[in-house]
Amino acid sequence: MYKMLFWLKCFIKYNEALASLSLLTCVLSGPNASIHSLPKGAPPPGRTYNNNSSNTLAPSRKKKKKRAFVPLQRSGGYAVLLALYRQQQIPGSKGYMFKMELQSEAQPLCDKSFSVPDLGSKYTAWSSVSTLIQKNLLIKTHNPARYSLTDEGFALAERLESVEKERRNVPVEERRGAAGPEDDAVVDLTASDDEEEEERESLPERATGETQSSGDAGRLPLPGKTQVTMTTNRKPNRDCLLPGTYDVILCVDFIETTGGSHYRKQELVRELQRNGVGFDVRKLNVGDFLWVAREKVAPVPGQLRAPAARELVLDYIIERKRMDDLCGSIIDGRFREQKFRLKRCGLRRPIYLVEGSSSSAAHLSLPEATLQQAIVNTQVLDGFFVKRVQDVRESAAYLTVMTRYLSKLYQNQTLVCRSRELEGDVPSDEEERGNPSCSLISFAEFNHGAVKNKCQTVREVFARQLMQISGLSGHKAAAILEQYGTPHSLLAAYEKCGSESEKEKLLSCIRYGKLKRNLGPALSRTVYQLYCTPGALT
Repeated sequence: MYKMLFWLKCFIKYNEALASLSLLTCVLSGPNASIHSLPKGAPPPGRTYNNNSSNTLAPSRKKKKKRAFVPLQRSGGYAVLLALYRQQQIPGSKGYMFKMELQSEAQPLCDKSFSVPDLGSKYTAWSSVSTLIQKNLLIKTHNPARYSLTDEGFALAERLESVEKERRNVPVEERRGAAGPEDDAVVDLTASDDEEEEERESLPERATGETQSSGDAGRLPLPGKTQVTMTTNRKPNRDCLLPGTYDVILCVDFIETTGGSHYRKQELVRELQRNGVGFDVRKLNVGDFLWVAREKVAPVPGQLRAPAARELVLDYIIERKRMDDLCGSIIDGRFREQKFRLKRCGLRRPIYLVEGSSSSAAHLSLPEATLQQAIVNTQVLDGFFVKRVQDVRESAAYLTVMTRYLSKLYQNQTLVCRSRELEGDVPSDEEERGNPSCSLISFAEFNHGAVKNKCQTVREVFARQLMQISGLSGHKAAAILEQYGTPHSLLAAYEKCGSESEKEKLLSCIRYGKLKRNLGPALSRTVYQLYCTPGALT
C-alpha cells in the first residue's frame, strides 16, 4: 500500500516538472515557437490574455461616457432646483431660501411629501437635498440654514425650467394622446450624439427614498408625449390643516410630572384626567404647557402604526411658577433668562401661571414684597399675561378651561404652517384686535428653535451679557443693541471718545421703552467699567 502511494506521488511530480519545462520553452522561444512546444490548453501565439488567476480572455468593450446627474421629474431634487431657480428670477430676490420657505415653494412641484415619509419608508422628498449638495448643485450656508444654487445647479435648473415650459405649452389633448409602442416617452437632457446608440442607463438618487424604474433617471417628459412612469395623482396640500381635520391637544413638559415633589406633580396629572382633558407629556425646551393642533390620522390596514400626524403649535404658552420656584429663579438669574427665551420662542401669547398665596412666601429667602414686585414687573414692564392661582387644583382647572376655550376658538379655522425665519415674532394687526392667529409654526421647528444650548450669534450672546448687569432690563439691552450690535462695535465707540468722562456718558442718552427714557449716567458708567476694566467680565 505504501509503495503504491510513493510511486503515485513520484508520477504527479514528474508530470508537473514536464509541464513547467514546456512552458519555459514557450516563453524562451517567443511567438515563433512551434505549436508542439506549447503546453496543452495554452492560447495560440500572438493572442493576449488577462494577467489574472483565471486566465480568462479580456473582452473588448466600448468605454461609455459618464452621464451628468439630472433628477427625475417631480422628484424632490427636481422640485428644489426649480423652486430656487424661480425664486431667483423674481426682481429683488435675496438669492437664497430658508428650509421651511423652500419646502413650501417646492411641494407643488413634487409628488412626494417634504415632511411626511411614505408608508414603509423613512425618507421624504427633502432627503434628496443631500444628493444635490453632494453633486455640487446646491450649497447650504449660515444658521438657520440658507439654501442657494451653485453655477452648475443654476444651469441645470434653467434647462429643467425650459423643458417644463415647453411641456406646459403643449395642449392637453396632445399630451393625453396615446403614444406608439416605439415612441420614446422621455427626452434625455444629458445624452450626446455619440451616446444615442448606447444602451440607456439609470442614475438612481442615493439615500433619497424615491423609487424609480430603470432607465427613467435623468430624463424629462417630451412635449406631446406621455410619460407612463410619472405619477398623475397629486397629493393634497401638506402645508395647512382644514377645519375638522385636527384636535387641540394640551402638551405638558415632562419636568412637571416627574422629579421633585412626586406627589404634588402627580396630583396635577390626576386633576387633568379627572377633568377629561386630553394631554400629552413630552419634552418642551421652553415653557411648561402649550397647545398643538394635531392632525387626525386613521390607522392603515396592514400597518402596525398609524402615519405620523402633523402638529402646529397654537400661539399660547404657559410658564408655571410656584412661589418657592419664583424665589429661587430670581436669586440664580433664571427668571430674566426665562422671560427672554419666552419672548423669542415664536409664540405670541406667553402666559405666567403663578401658583401660591402670600402666606406660602413667608419663609422664603426673599421678602414677599420683592416677589410681588417681580410679578407686577412681569405683567406691566415685560408684557406677559399673569394668572394667579392658589394651588395645584386651580392650576389644573385653568388649564382645563384654556384647553376647551382654544378648541372652541380654532374649531372653524384653517391653520397654515409658517416659518419663524420668515415672519419673526411681531403680531399682525388681526392678532392685535383679538382674532386668533391661523399662521402657526410646526412643533418640531418650535422645539428645535427653543433649544437652550444651541448655536447663538454674537448679537444674542451680547444681549445675554448685558442682561446680567444689575438694573439693565430687556428693553434697555435692546436699546443698546440698536446702537451697538456687538461688543466690538461698543469698544470701538469707546476708543473714539476723547476723555474718560465722555466714555462713561456714552450710553447715557440712549432711549429705551415706550416712554423713551434715557439710560442715565449711572447705568452707562456701569457698562463702561465692566467692558473696559481688564478682567471685569471673567
